[in-house]
Amino acid sequence: MSATPTPLRAAVLGAAALLAAVTAAPAAAAAGSGTEPAPGAAYKAAHDTLGPQRLTPDQLRLAATKQAAAARAYAEARARGALDAPDATGTLGATGAPGAPGAPGAPGGSAALAGYKLSGAIHQSQQTSYWCGPATLVITQSAHDEVAGRSQRDAATLLKTTTSGTAWYGIDINVPSPTGYPMADALNYRLPGAGYVPKALPYTPTATDKTAFRQHITHNTDNDYAIAGNAWEVPGGPHLVGHPNIEIFHWVAIDGYNTDTAAGEVNYLDPVGGVSTSVISWAGPVPKSAHISSDTLTTIMGGRGYVW
Repeated sequence: MSATPTPLRAAVLGAAALLAAVTAAPAAAAAGSGTEPAPGAAYKAAHDTLGPQRLTPDQLRLAATKQAAAARAYAEARARGALDAPDATGTLGATGAPGAPGAPGAPGGSAALAGYKLSGAIHQSQQTSYWCGPATLVITQSAHDEVAGRSQRDAATLLKTTTSGTAWYGIDINVPSPTGYPMADALNYRLPGAGYVPKALPYTPTATDKTAFRQHITHNTDNDYAIAGNAWEVPGGPHLVGHPNIEIFHWVAIDGYNTDTAAGEVNYLDPVGGVSTSVISWAGPVPKSAHISSDTLTTIMGGRGYVW
């Protein structure tokens, strides 16, 4: 996690490409879709320095297989009423913070939080200002193997984390057949058979991207896995709960969804939660766990992506 980008950080932490091999700028892809540019998309397009990223043939095959399974399961759950349709006005405000106007438990929202299904990830506060990636790795892993207290230092070594943070793409870590996506490779190394794949997002995620994210968090949670999300927060764009209106590159573990809104809201664990303000000056109001609109979170991850 870092609040000020450098050319190296922008190169390794960011990416804006579609799931398949990409040869065009993601901003152009979003513009061509007819989607209104997301708040902050122009900033991301102007400041991103990473070139096209590509999935390996194995990742492409796995992504297609998982997408088909996730879409089918999501549709079947909706058909049998296991997932209710989102309300026309939504149930969360812009940040999704509990207590925000329209949030569950707030005036104008639902009477109480209900229907959240969680994978059971175990929170850890990041131990340095730039170890959000290592903390997210151990949190995400804990959703499946339920082991707490795992070493962030070991995770940082595996991920090749530097003081610039943990790369989204462009770093081969010390695992068999690395793919350039360190978080995906680390999760698959530590959880054999998990089948984690990266999902890159354009600067302005489309309606299809947002629907896919709902399907993916439902799929992972139902199968006892969390998602590792790579946020790129920029001035004027949406932010995670408690984060200031500055540029922040950040990893979080997304570990559940609201069944009452068909995954229209999700739960995530933020490694900044619980960190001393002597380590991260703005950490004070950041919760360890928070709810947020899935569409808002997808927008926040625009120009980066998530590992599911």
